[in-house]
Amino acid sequence: MVQPRVEEKGSMPRIVVAAQALTLHQLEGIFTALQSWCVAGPLVKHPFSERFGDTVVSAPVRQTRKGGLQQALGSVAETYHADIAVVNDSPLLTEPGLLVMDMDSTVIQIECIDEIAKLAGLGEQVAAVTAQAMRGELAFSESLISRVACLKGVPVAQLEQIRNQIPLMPGVATLIAVLKQHNWRVAIASGGFTYFADYLCLRLGLDEARSNTLEVQDGNLTGRVLGNIVDAKVKALTVQELQQKWQIADSQTIAMGDGANDLLMMETARLGVACHAKPIVNEKADVAIRYTGLQGLLYYLNC
Repeated sequence: MVQPRVEEKGSMPRIVVAAQALTLHQLEGIFTALQSWCVAGPLVKHPFSERFGDTVVSAPVRQTRKGGLQQALGSVAETYHADIAVVNDSPLLTEPGLLVMDMDSTVIQIECIDEIAKLAGLGEQVAAVTAQAMRGELAFSESLISRVACLKGVPVAQLEQIRNQIPLMPGVATLIAVLKQHNWRVAIASGGFTYFADYLCLRLGLDEARSNTLEVQDGNLTGRVLGNIVDAKVKALTVQELQQKWQIADSQTIAMGDGANDLLMMETARLGVACHAKPIVNEKADVAIRYTGLQGLLYYLNC
């Protein structure tokens, strides 16, 4: 029988399993499939289990095979439609921390530049380049410059239509609310645009947002970006700068994203979280949210 238990920082690594409808049959299958890589101890119920509609359990785990664990976790997660990760000394929810998130396809469900391109009649062309950049097949800065050039002449007024209909990623408001209850700082670091990031910062009550500024003349986009581009390096620096600004301990930093240009900031933070991400990001992240909403991040923290 699964018993409630509060996890303590400094304990041995733990495996966490979360799903909307998690059965004993699923759990048996999951741990059987992973037995070549790790051996799990007694299951305990996570403090947030059932609170947001997900069943969440964890167990102490001992890795028995070097290499391949992340790939195995991903494969088993897809088979059983559950989020599964092994965590060790994760940030403490009850101490001040810092979460820096990508915006497009992380905080929100869309890529804003693709939506703007649709208004210019170039949706498919720009979306294809966006997909290549997110997979790491193109340098982000160069791809952004070429995509923004396609937006020349789009009236700024049309961006309001996109902004007013932005679909938030499920669970993001819950995640932010819980973190804020525990004195966390939450920010956006995005290769997207200030028009949307600044709006989301106000709407969601975030502490800061850093993104790119689209140049505007006579009420229309010029097809150029003003200032330095927020690329992978700038995102990573943002984590460091905000950590210093708010005096957050190294062990209390988290970065979350979905694309290849998020990997550097995820490496900079104590915990790197993939969010409904590209395969390369899932493989390199510390943990991956595949099936739950963004509240799933809470399941990987020490509570």
